[in-house]
Amino acid sequence: MNPVQWLRSGRESLTLYVFVIVLFVVGVVFGTLMFNALTLEQQEVLAGEVSHYAEVFKAGIMPETDGSLRERAFFYGKWLLLIWLLGITVVGLPVILALDFMKGVLIGFSVGALISQHEWKGLLFALASIAPPNLIVIPALVMASVSGLTFSLYVIRQRLIGKGGDLVQPLLSHTAASLLLLLVLWGAALVEVYLSPHIIAWAAPYLV
Repeated sequence: MNPVQWLRSGRESLTLYVFVIVLFVVGVVFGTLMFNALTLEQQEVLAGEVSHYAEVFKAGIMPETDGSLRERAFFYGKWLLLIWLLGITVVGLPVILALDFMKGVLIGFSVGALISQHEWKGLLFALASIAPPNLIVIPALVMASVSGLTFSLYVIRQRLIGKGGDLVQPLLSHTAASLLLLLVLWGAALVEVYLSPHIIAWAAPYLV
């Protein structure tokens, strides 16, 4: 089974996709509520940090692309490697779900902070700063999570409940899918480093 077929196969995979997406959305909602639960002083400190960040981009100060690209590519690689390892250990299954939830929390908190402090201007800045790379990152992480969950459930059925089964082909499919998604995430790193700063610089004057 090739990696694309592995990611698409079966009704069970569809159920897992729905479950992971719902968990991510719940994380986004929870992250938004977390920001609203902060004290006024904490919210003002975060608003000041965001305003300073926007001022930097408004002034035309861009991050160093080479170093940033290596950093983001390495970060996504570590995240994907962690999901792959958790998938093959089986006991890491709930941790994969926790990672998806936490990703939603982080995005929800960031977007909630911007909208709460700056209303529609905050929404515009969120679309400029958060949306471009995450339009690639989120689907890739969801697919990586489903791949890991699918392999874990296969091992549980075949080795822990059943009488055994071939693990080589599923493991190869899970690994190949992870490598394919790694390339996708590296593409997201390129977007984040080379495209996002220019979009943020365009949106920064609306926020400041």
